[in-house]
Amino acid sequence: MNAVFVVFLKEIVENLRDRRTIVNALIVGPLLGPLLFVGLTSLLISRELDRNEKPIDVPVAGAEYAPNLVAFLQQNGVRIKPAPDQPEAAVRAQEQDLVLRIPADYGEAWKSGKTAQVELLYDSSQRDAASSVERLRATLQAYSGQAGALRLMARGLSPALASPLAVASRDQSTPQSRSALLFAMLPYFLILSAFMGGMYLAIDTTAGERERQSLEPLFANPVARSRILAGKLAATFAFAMASLSLSLLAFGYAGGFIPTEKIGMVLDFGPHFAAVALLCMLPLVLLATCLQTLISAFAKSYREAQTYLSLLMLVPMLPSALLAVLPLKAQAWMFAVPLLSQHLIVTRLVRAEAVSLQQLALCLGSGFLAAAAVAWITAQVYKSEKLAVSG
Repeated sequence: MNAVFVVFLKEIVENLRDRRTIVNALIVGPLLGPLLFVGLTSLLISRELDRNEKPIDVPVAGAEYAPNLVAFLQQNGVRIKPAPDQPEAAVRAQEQDLVLRIPADYGEAWKSGKTAQVELLYDSSQRDAASSVERLRATLQAYSGQAGALRLMARGLSPALASPLAVASRDQSTPQSRSALLFAMLPYFLILSAFMGGMYLAIDTTAGERERQSLEPLFANPVARSRILAGKLAATFAFAMASLSLSLLAFGYAGGFIPTEKIGMVLDFGPHFAAVALLCMLPLVLLATCLQTLISAFAKSYREAQTYLSLLMLVPMLPSALLAVLPLKAQAWMFAVPLLSQHLIVTRLVRAEAVSLQQLALCLGSGFLAAAAVAWITAQVYKSEKLAVSG
């Protein structure tokens, strides 16, 4: 154990002197995700709130054919603008978000009691126009409902006759569970910080030393290579856990700047969240440490190992991408799949849902088994005499 500690201390001290490792493992890794996440989320919330509160500009073609409709729109937060000569072309060219066109026969159909039609021109591929389109459509439907009720009353009929069925919606979501929709990418950022935290140390302790030709003298010492490997893995694991812990602290601090209360959501990154998240991430961090060290052992230079491990950084995206395409309900077996189990548990924590001991045990057990298997493979590679030979 003394040899393991000596190797561990050696790697820690050497990499603390390396500015590149410090910046990437303890600054960029843990802070970049929270800063991007909080900044983009706050910008998105503020922008949507501003768009919903401000009047919308709607070019209207044929406004003279429906003065009452135009007056109703103006009373409900719509600014009427002149329509372009070719509204379809203007919308396709993204010169206009939407255009309302009122045909010339609108007034005749309205006076005869028939259904009068208007055309709402928009491009569904324009994400910025979605909220404006929905607001205008809701306003038009409100006008239609009001006019329909007046027609029935003019004929001595109750407006309720036109609505034989009323649907009362009862949303059972909580302010915190709704926040999971907005913070679905949070598990990815946490996993990414753990992967980035240990990556540069894993490269330097194997491929870096191999390139500097300092690995062979280290192996020449009368110490089992398994102990040398254990010390290197412990140092890489420590850096990765430090990066993850700093990332959780950063999210906890920066989360207070997100105006979630304005959209009816609650976000809690308190001690309970941090403790359970750290616990469930332990086996994944160890697995990532072993994988990064194993891959680095096959590289003959620092740059080559960096190229290989850059591809490994795509792995944390898999659960988020899978659940985005296939929004599956969590089942027991999913908590036995590394990466996926951590994603599910962190999501449950964001939703303020309880994580059962069985789910946590499956996550920890399967994660540590996978890490042990990769560690054993890495130990076999470390026994090879080729490992000490530089490129």
